[in-house]
Amino acid sequence: METTVLKKIWLSPPHMGGNEEAYVKEAFETNWIAPLGPNVQQFEKSIEDFIGNNVHSAGLSSGTAAIHLGLELLGIGHGDEVICQSFTFAASANPITYLGATPIFVDSEEETWNISPALLKEAIEDRLANGEKPKAIVAVHLYGMPYKVDEIHAIAKEYDIPVIEDSAEALGSSYQGFNCGSFGDIGILSFNGNKIITTSGGGALLCKDQKTKEKAVFLATQARDDAPHYEHSHIGYNYRMSNVLAGIGRGQMEVLGDRVAARRKNYEYYREHLSDQSKITFLEEPKGSISNRWLTCILTPSFEDREGIRIALEHENIESRPLWKPMHLQPVFKNNSSYVNGVSEDLFNRGLCLPSGSSLETSDLERICGIIKSELK
Repeated sequence: METTVLKKIWLSPPHMGGNEEAYVKEAFETNWIAPLGPNVQQFEKSIEDFIGNNVHSAGLSSGTAAIHLGLELLGIGHGDEVICQSFTFAASANPITYLGATPIFVDSEEETWNISPALLKEAIEDRLANGEKPKAIVAVHLYGMPYKVDEIHAIAKEYDIPVIEDSAEALGSSYQGFNCGSFGDIGILSFNGNKIITTSGGGALLCKDQKTKEKAVFLATQARDDAPHYEHSHIGYNYRMSNVLAGIGRGQMEVLGDRVAARRKNYEYYREHLSDQSKITFLEEPKGSISNRWLTCILTPSFEDREGIRIALEHENIESRPLWKPMHLQPVFKNNSSYVNGVSEDLFNRGLCLPSGSSLETSDLERICGIIKSELK
């Protein structure tokens, strides 16, 4: 007796556009296999052209590497405190510890699920009262939804604290007509395999001037001084993107608009076909914000409802995932200071990320919604 294997639906799989293979083949044919080369330069240019706002881009091995270098470029070091959005992936916070600095976690607000301006101000005031001025703020555009850009950057300017804009999930998102990645003192992107476009593994650091980019590239290539031999006056890292992976990125940038449109269409389908389920709510776009809808997320009434849906989907070979567990609830950061209001903990308990890949077919979406409706009955 044959067993029917249900089609696997992934949460956010890679989606190639067609020209990636040609650029990779070009790297092989010209023997540009080692790091650097024309694909890296062209990929960086395509990012700069897309983001706009006079942003400069450095292609790196990961978004995590970009945050690490960004913190170093801002002068973060041992004993410093860095405010970090609590509701995020660990890669937003981990690099702070690489430099011997301490993450101070700040909870979210309900409108965008991102860092709360009120709590951010409270945290800064409290740290100042304790004689410790935070040296940077890591703010995240979670799931592609822009954080409250005007409010966060006004607070940062008031206290003269630089912002690292974590746009790992937000390539193609915008606020007031400007692309995410262009607001912070340092911006970062991720091209991990599950992102809206991918280079297999990779990331980029975004900055305001060529001099900062050159310093980032210097640090990312083992901080080699200008000499005929290997001379080092600084500690460096092996963080540069390879020319082969950058070739994938060049092809992916050519279809970025299509990928954003497909993800937003997924969101609209879910909202339309699950809107009659009073138990489910969605994250709407505040005025002026456009989300790439990297992942479509829903909120259920309770942890039990969330788990019921997740397990029902899993039984049908469909991947879904709870929202990020806040950093202030992670065992590794249990002793870190945090400023919380319960928002991110509630989101984690009740929220679920639904399959959101740009290659999803209507039949896939119908199948997913059918399972969710059946479970909620």
